[in-house]
Amino acid sequence: MSSSESVVAPEDLHPSLWRASQLAQADTRCIDTGQPALSAQLPGGGWPTGCLVDLLLQQPGIGEMRLLRPALEAVASRRIVLLQPPHPPQALALAALGLAPSQLIWVRSNRGADALWAAEQVLKSGSCGALLFWTQHARGESLRRLHLAAQSGQTLFFMLRPLAAAQDASPAPLRLSLKPAAGGIDIGFVKRRGPARDASLFLPLTLSLLQRHALVDRPLPAPATARSLQPELVG
Repeated sequence: MSSSESVVAPEDLHPSLWRASQLAQADTRCIDTGQPALSAQLPGGGWPTGCLVDLLLQQPGIGEMRLLRPALEAVASRRIVLLQPPHPPQALALAALGLAPSQLIWVRSNRGADALWAAEQVLKSGSCGALLFWTQHARGESLRRLHLAAQSGQTLFFMLRPLAAAQDASPAPLRLSLKPAAGGIDIGFVKRRGPARDASLFLPLTLSLLQRHALVDRPLPAPATARSLQPELVG
């Protein structure tokens, strides 16, 4: 190649291409994480919409909601669905996170198949700003269906699963492990479109006075069942 010929950047050939030494460009809208140190490590500089994002938790309640607070606030003009949370959502704690209970839909199901169906309907409807789906087990086929459904819109979609699921394959372009740490949370980069990062990222997370008293607060109104969700979305 002569010195006069320019080198074509991979991303100029196709958006899904990138150099192994750099983060990929986002091919969808991203929502700011509110944490500059974390945003700098994510393709597109934030949480990607219109796709599955895997959050792999050492245990629930280690600060994952505080981590997601800035992004959920950013999309709260549309409803936010909490599907199968491990504990009843507390109105005071959610208000402390800047989330009005009136903007939230709490959904639970006694059957895993119904929960998966509900998640798919939320994603396909395109009417919600975010879906948070807690589940212990999800087959690869189910993950692929949900990822495909997410691509039909711009919903911010997080699956919150046990840390052990990091060993399983997933179509999610972004997979992060979350572990508790003194004064905050340690984030591991299990999968991202860019160079591998072995070191975890520590993010400080603080509790507000309201959140400290959340355990004595009342929960949200009774949850919707998975099969009754569709009227909630279109009503």
